[in-house]
Amino acid sequence: MKRVERLHALSERLRRSGVRGCTAERLAAEFGVSVRTIKRDIDALENSGTPIWARPGPGGGYGVVPQANLPPVSLTPGQAVALLAAVSAAPEAPYADLASVAVRKIMDVLDPRTRESVDALARRIWVDTKGSGIRAVRSTLEEAMSEQRVVRIRYCAQQGSETLRDVEPVIFASTNGVWYLIGWCRLRDAMRWFRVSRISHASVTREPCGTHSVEEIGAPPATSRSVHVEG
Repeated sequence: MKRVERLHALSERLRRSGVRGCTAERLAAEFGVSVRTIKRDIDALENSGTPIWARPGPGGGYGVVPQANLPPVSLTPGQAVALLAAVSAAPEAPYADLASVAVRKIMDVLDPRTRESVDALARRIWVDTKGSGIRAVRSTLEEAMSEQRVVRIRYCAQQGSETLRDVEPVIFASTNGVWYLIGWCRLRDAMRWFRVSRISHASVTREPCGTHSVEEIGAPPATSRSVHVEG
């Protein structure tokens, strides 16, 4: 399990633990990591804004403040199904797995009548869920992007040649239904586009990225835009 996935799973585990909480030792055993790693992960969750409480001593542990749970959400059936369709139709998009979890959270807090309408409408929408077999690679790239660390990739060019490269991830981009990682390639000493489906292996290094920015890539095409939501 990659760290991004573990952090999300840890957050959900702490929410489910309720007022009793869960000890670091038990969490370490469940996730197959050391107690030290669990404590680092808990620090990371706190730094990201998750309101975690800690109770020291015998019978102590960690948990999430109950008020931090998602409140009831007011959505029309059409809005809810739009979220389901968008996430289901884009399984190769960055952070798609986390998006699916987020949508399930929203569905769980809809009022029963709306949820019934959503379920009925959702059955009328079909999507192709055939995977491309690059989930592990995508998860690694997501971690590198989120933490802004250099990622080491094994990349196969269109003509078949394979190279090992260290890349500083800058953005993910989609064009014509194909996802790319765009970043500073240390092998070529330049900004490069890497088709995600041609990355056969990826691993996150401990080295932080440099100062390369989105502006170095240039302006997006007229038909493209960031997924940033304006306030």
